[in-house]
Amino acid sequence: MTPTASPLNSPAGQRFPVVVVGAGPAGLTVGSILRAAGVDCLVLETESRSFIEHRPRAGVIEEWAVRGLERRGLARNLLERAQVHGECEFRFGGERYRFRYAELSGRHHFVHPQQFLVSDLVREYADVRGGEIRFGVRDVRLHGLDSGRPSVSYVCAESGERRLVECDFVAGCDGARGVTRAAMPPQRVRVARYDYGVGWLALLAEAPPSSDCVVFGMHPHGFAGHMQRSPEVTRYYLQCPPGDDPGNWPHERVWAELRERLGAAGAPPLTEGRLIERRVLDMHNYVVEPMAFGRLFLAGDAAHLTAPIAAKGMNLALHDAFLLGDGLVARLTKGDDSALAGYSATCLARVWDYQEFSQWLSEVYHGTAAGDPYRAGTALARLRRLFDSPVAAAAFAEQYLGTRTAG
Repeated sequence: MTPTASPLNSPAGQRFPVVVVGAGPAGLTVGSILRAAGVDCLVLETESRSFIEHRPRAGVIEEWAVRGLERRGLARNLLERAQVHGECEFRFGGERYRFRYAELSGRHHFVHPQQFLVSDLVREYADVRGGEIRFGVRDVRLHGLDSGRPSVSYVCAESGERRLVECDFVAGCDGARGVTRAAMPPQRVRVARYDYGVGWLALLAEAPPSSDCVVFGMHPHGFAGHMQRSPEVTRYYLQCPPGDDPGNWPHERVWAELRERLGAAGAPPLTEGRLIERRVLDMHNYVVEPMAFGRLFLAGDAAHLTAPIAAKGMNLALHDAFLLGDGLVARLTKGDDSALAGYSATCLARVWDYQEFSQWLSEVYHGTAAGDPYRAGTALARLRRLFDSPVAAAAFAEQYLGTRTAG
């Protein structure tokens, strides 16, 4: 959709300095930053509170992002409950190779499922900091974005009436399919896209993890991944054709392929369990440039999508949210526009860095199954270099942890 003028004959609506569209990690973080500074805002979310608090998504948070949440008073439960990981394992050629990135960098990953973080953030925003949030809204529309008086209208879940909210700024945090990205005028933005040409079958298993760390399996049949989510639930991935039907992957086939692709000398057997999620993700990326138009600022998947190849999506969303929240506070409390003026360029520097790493890592993961001896050979060369060259290992750890552009 495109932004429209304010609805004619609409009753006088409420006014908030900021309307945040979307109650994911980015939107709730922006809202919490604003509320901590005494700035009123309204968060609009199409789903219910229960839905967003139980929707399984990403789970790996980089240490710089955790510290950013901690500085803003948003990480207490995360620090108490999250697992801390300092190494991962690559399996290829029938062997296991441990990569101890914490020893190289002094940094860690935190494993904390996104739904737990969202629960923490919505509680902090709404219940602790008294932020306004409306769930189950429908047909959100943006108006007057390039004017000094933007507004947002929506259909109320309870009454079915359209309501209008006037504001100074709109934070578009409603994801890849949301209305805010669609409201960016095509003639004013560039959308860069990249399709990896592969799919991943995303699985959640009611089964304890079969390793004490993340495992990446590179196999002629395709990539496989093992990621702990909790003591009772494990995330698995299997490379598959893009657009594949999850129904093509019954329980027996899934576990047979996982055993094959993650098999290696000395590896413990997989602990199998009931599959509680099966969906196919087509691996693709996009970047919207710039990430702002008029009074609208995009954050998270509304502005850029990074396939889960490198586990960067939630981290980029939090980076955007820190910058946007702080920039809005500076503008609304001090009249300082400098952070908002530089918001898009600053965000995009990290976005493109992560996009490049995702593309590089995709060749490592998928090259051995490409059916191309050249790609298979170069993928194996990259893998061996990680364990033969301290310089290559340190560079990989820096990108894997996001420390080069951390701040």
